[in-house]
Amino acid sequence: MLRILKYLKPFTLSLLLAILMLFVQASADLALPDYMSRIVNVGIQQGGVEQAVPEALRASTLEHLTLFLSADEKADVLAHYARVDNTSPDYETYLEKYPALASEPIYVLRSTDQATLERLGPLMGKALLIVSGIEQIESDPSRASNLGLDLSKLPPGMDVFAVLTRLPETQRFQIRAAIDQRFAALGGEKALAQAAARAVKAEYQALGMDTGKIQTNYILRTGAWMLLITLVSAISTITVSFLGARTAAGLARNLRHFFFDKVMRFSRAEMARFSTASLITRSTNDITQIQMVTMIMVRMVFYAPIIGIGGTLRALSKGASMWWIIALGVLVLIGLIAIAFTIAVPKFKVVQNLIDRLNLIARENLTGMMVVRAFNRQKYEEKRFDQANLDLTRTSLFVNRVFVLMMPLMMLIMNVLSILIIWVGAHQVAQATMQVGDMMAFMQYAMQIVFAFLMLSMLFILLPRADVAANRVAEVLETDLTILDPADPKSFPEPFHGDIEFRHVSFRYPDAEEDVLHDLNFVAKAGQTTAIIGTTGSGKSTVVNLIPRFYDVTDGAIYINGVDIRQVRLSDLRDKIGYIPQQSNLFSGSIESNLRYADENVDEETLKLALEIAQADDFVFSNPEGLQGEVSQGGANFSGGQKQRLSIARALIKKPPIYIFDDSFSALDYKTDARLRKALKEHLGGSTVIIVSQRVATIKDADQILVLDEGRIICQGTHDELMETCEVYREIALSQLNRREVLA
Repeated sequence: MLRILKYLKPFTLSLLLAILMLFVQASADLALPDYMSRIVNVGIQQGGVEQAVPEALRASTLEHLTLFLSADEKADVLAHYARVDNTSPDYETYLEKYPALASEPIYVLRSTDQATLERLGPLMGKALLIVSGIEQIESDPSRASNLGLDLSKLPPGMDVFAVLTRLPETQRFQIRAAIDQRFAALGGEKALAQAAARAVKAEYQALGMDTGKIQTNYILRTGAWMLLITLVSAISTITVSFLGARTAAGLARNLRHFFFDKVMRFSRAEMARFSTASLITRSTNDITQIQMVTMIMVRMVFYAPIIGIGGTLRALSKGASMWWIIALGVLVLIGLIAIAFTIAVPKFKVVQNLIDRLNLIARENLTGMMVVRAFNRQKYEEKRFDQANLDLTRTSLFVNRVFVLMMPLMMLIMNVLSILIIWVGAHQVAQATMQVGDMMAFMQYAMQIVFAFLMLSMLFILLPRADVAANRVAEVLETDLTILDPADPKSFPEPFHGDIEFRHVSFRYPDAEEDVLHDLNFVAKAGQTTAIIGTTGSGKSTVVNLIPRFYDVTDGAIYINGVDIRQVRLSDLRDKIGYIPQQSNLFSGSIESNLRYADENVDEETLKLALEIAQADDFVFSNPEGLQGEVSQGGANFSGGQKQRLSIARALIKKPPIYIFDDSFSALDYKTDARLRKALKEHLGGSTVIIVSQRVATIKDADQILVLDEGRIICQGTHDELMETCEVYREIALSQLNRREVLA
């Protein structure tokens, strides 16, 4: 995947925005368990009382509290409370909220910042617990041991607080020290705050406040925050999914564009490196794999680590003593993923190669269907396709079976972790070292961490296959082109003459051991027809493929109008050439669209003239649709001769100074061939014409004929000259024509 990362540059802004939204989503998702913990701990267990600093106190309660505070602490507490009695200006307002004000004065907490509340909380919490404990002792003396008090010596009915008032401060602080030791063993400030909240709730009840409403309001308020956070998470998820899909689709679009553009500039040397089936698979299936993984990566590659790290930190803040449970689960997951990857990843490249193989066989059968039927080889081809199909199926099933096991095993790990957390957490809750809400939050964070690794494992499952696909696509995109425009291009001199000169030209195919053309020297002059004939494999088509630079010569040079063709732009060179290949390639559409392939702006009269010269007007205009007649893919609805004549007409519309006919008369009958050559001679008088053919009848009227054998020009001259001087040519001519036709 690293090789195609540079193609993501146009989507940098979308990616940055997606990452930002992932942070927002992850923060929202990580906040939800904490709010759920607050509902359980504060809303349910503490009755909605959030802190150990009461918003209001009875005067008697505050008086009792100060017995267990130092002088400085007492002054600090009193500085943050205002006394309210029946003489206060807001008496009626406070009386409605605190009915106990009717019987005794109260103290109301002034507006205070969070730092002050955190400072006062431990002080007032301990004092409240002591006061609450003493009040419980008065009703049940057996609990006196909890505070280290012995009330057996007090006379019946004696006020304990009256006695404590007369005790030295050091003795009262011994009781406070006992509270400190007790809650230090239970978990420190969290346990103290939870216990003190009950005392605060009792004080609120004594004040006549509606504690049920306090609890309900807290739960509803916290729940509303959870709903809002969930909405933020949902919006972030939708935004990230949209940005991820847009980025992935845009990347796939660009890759297909660059891929197609690159292949369009391939010479035949590059095309030989990649099969057509492989290029089709790379431009479709492989890029689809990249698109799918890119979308998932945008969605998960940042989100999963944020959730994993953030969930771990938050889980440890809820229950640091259970860290080993998360570590155990993560280690088991990593081991499971490593085993699956070791087994399955090597198979991904095999799968892509098997897809190439399947496409190749399917394409061969579709294009060669008539041949298969003609030789009655349907069963053989079915077996060949079935074998490729079964190989792909077996390999894909093997990979899928390995990864299918991942989900149930991971769910098993998650469930075992849940049971383990409940087991260990329940013991800690029983020992008052952990709150129930914290245990539930810890469980949710543990699940989030496991899900983060699950998402990463899913990504790692898809990434290797996408990496193989990305490397295959990058291999095409990074292929060095062998046929390029020169760094300092020249222009053909004007007026242009289509003289073509081969000077000591030799050629060797890429990776071949020896040359296929050897030291060719000839000149094809403008206004003349040069024909090339020879046995099969003698190099005829290779010679004409060098002129438009489908290949570059290995040695020597080819000159057109006195300029080396390697020194001019490819577009300028090919603009001068009308090329009719051996295989007539027509494109799906209409006859007119195929003819306009050479010149989009050509007028209809020129189209008709080209068809007339190419001897194609009879079958084109005999059809009622005429130029709008349908052309199926590859021109399959035309015969071989008709396709050749349409290809010739297409080249004629271009009106280039050079025409190359690469055995493009082979499917024509002799009568049509003769008429076509006569029409070409009348209309192409000033052009350079090169004809490759194995028919002597097609080329015998040429101004010069080159006879090739094993890549060498063994004879050169007119038909009559070659019949006298070239034995090879004479044998070819006599094998095709009778003596009277040869001499005619």
